[in-house]
Amino acid sequence: MLKSRNKLARPRGAGFTLIEMLVVVVIIAIVMTTAMLAIGATGRDRDLEKESERMLALLIYTREQAEVRTREFGLLCDENGYQFVTFDPRKDEWVAVETDEALRGRELSDGLSFALTVEARPVVLRRPADSKDLTPQIMLYSNGDLTPFELTLQRKEEERSVTLASNEEGLIEAHSMQERKS
Repeated sequence: MLKSRNKLARPRGAGFTLIEMLVVVVIIAIVMTTAMLAIGATGRDRDLEKESERMLALLIYTREQAEVRTREFGLLCDENGYQFVTFDPRKDEWVAVETDEALRGRELSDGLSFALTVEARPVVLRRPADSKDLTPQIMLYSNGDLTPFELTLQRKEEERSVTLASNEEGLIEAHSMQERKS
């Protein structure tokens, strides 16, 4: 009787069972997933990256449209959004672009805002709510020229920002994300 009982007992050093191995693998997977989510949540700002990439693409596109259509375009920014405008010579005023869906007005995601410097001077982006004046801060001329500018898209609470700027050659470029440490 004693011999049969020893047969059921696992000999020392025989290793782990399949169930024990699966439990360890599941625990490791949970720990790794938690670590990856924590790194992803603090390491990147997808909204800021996406909005800055969209803004760069739209500025380049609008500049090309100005040259192709031989019309003056502009970018009008406020604290929480932006819109592209064009100069209507018949009305002798700036009007919203309504014929191109890509250039429609947009609001920034929550927590994002703009800071703008034009020709090395900071621009106040606060506008009266009832203002009908659509004069842009950044001009994109039909000959390919543009107003020298630095447009910074920022997330204040996390002190992250991406700056889009015109350079000496007249190209529009995006600078890498800046993060200020408190």
